[in-house]
This record gives sequence, C-alpha cells and structure tokens, in this order.
Amino acid sequence: MYGLHMEHSQIAMGLAPVADFAGADPVYSDVVSLKLHNRAQFLVFWGVGTTGTIKFTVEACDDVVPTNVAAVPFHYRITPAGAVPGAITRTTAADGVTNVAGSDQIIEIELIAAELLASGYSYARLKMDEVVNSPILGGILIQLMEPVHSGPATSSVVV
Repeated sequence: MYGLHMEHSQIAMGLAPVADFAGADPVYSDVVSLKLHNRAQFLVFWGVGTTGTIKFTVEACDDVVPTNVAAVPFHYRITPAGAVPGAITRTTAADGVTNVAGSDQIIEIELIAAELLASGYSYARLKMDEVVNSPILGGILIQLMEPVHSGPATSSVVV
C-alpha cells in the first residue's frame, strides 16, 4: 500500500471564504509556524470577482502577534478557471505577485522554510493588498508539508 500524502502534511483554514475577502486593505492570513515543517503552501481561491486584483506578499514573522515582519521570496502558480496550471514562478521578497482580474481562480504560493529561517524568523503569514478595489469572494487554505519528524500531526498549524 502506498503512503498517503495526508500523513505528511497539515492543513488549516488561513482565512474563511467571505465576500470581498481582501477588502480591508491590507488583509492577512493566520500566522503559521514552520518550526516543524520544511514547506508551507498558501492556497488562495476565489469565485466571483471579475475586475478586482490583489497583490500577494509573504511575510516572515518573529512571533504569533506578529511584532516584527519582513517580506520573503516565494514561488507561485496561478490556475485560471478551467485551465491547466500556469508556470511556477519565483518572486523576490519585495515584488510579491498580483493576480489577473477574473472569476474562479486559484493561486498557489509556496514558501520554503530554509528561506524563511534565513530572515531570522520562523513564523509566516500571507499579506493581501487590493490593487483594483472590486469585491472578490474567496478564502485561503494553508498546508504545511514535509514535516521534520515522522508520524501523525501532533499540534495545530495555526498559532
């Protein structure tokens, strides 16, 4: 029998789906710790929202508050409605990525723990800033992957 990938990851709701989910500029996902995992993926998804656009940035955080933050580089891939996934692209810390206007999209944002830890911080969150202010109905799932230990999940991913 093959091992299940679910045994090697944890998933949490980083932001419950809601109308105009990026409307209170800026909006943040929950803070997660990467002390026990090698990768984190923020899965942002939205349905209705034909004209709004959002700039996504990943922030390294020094604690769960967070008291101090610093933008960090990440990889992303955008999948428009009914299309094949786009190319995986790397950003610099400052650039972030802005979606293309349109309904029914998914953007995968992946953070490598080693790059986060290079900032001196071990917590992370996703930051969203509206570029074009038009309500988008969406939410965020956070998946922590590649645990540094073996066995089942032992704690919550959201701190």
